[in-house]
Amino acid sequence: MTYLWLKALHIISVMVWIGGMFVAAVAVTTLSASKPLSDAPGRADILDAVRRWDRRATSPAMALAWLFGVAVAMQGGWFGSPWLMMKLVFVVALSGLHGMLSGLLRNLGRTDRPAPMSGYLPPAIIAAIVVIVLLVVLKPY
Repeated sequence: MTYLWLKALHIISVMVWIGGMFVAAVAVTTLSASKPLSDAPGRADILDAVRRWDRRATSPAMALAWLFGVAVAMQGGWFGSPWLMMKLVFVVALSGLHGMLSGLLRNLGRTDRPAPMSGYLPPAIIAAIVVIVLLVVLKPY
């Protein structure tokens, strides 16, 4: 029963984390392509709301996803499994991407310069999630 609760909490926290990352990525992409902060009505409000959500929900959800994920892996006895090690590579990459997104959100508030390669952020998140889900469900190795 403990395993099922841990797995449910892991999935819930991952959904909040990835959902928040996707919102941040779309916001960075959209706001980078729009007019300068001073010229676009509502742009500062949107940026503030996304930054606040990132701090209050997305970042804590990432920490909880890691915590519950490690607990699930320990319960399942999967440490050392090749599929889990491959999954962790992508999860570490997503964690780094989350940090980069947080930094881009802060920088957009200070400067009107567009975020470099911001258009690639949403597809990168989706691609990583697809690989992670396939690894977890199929456990190919």
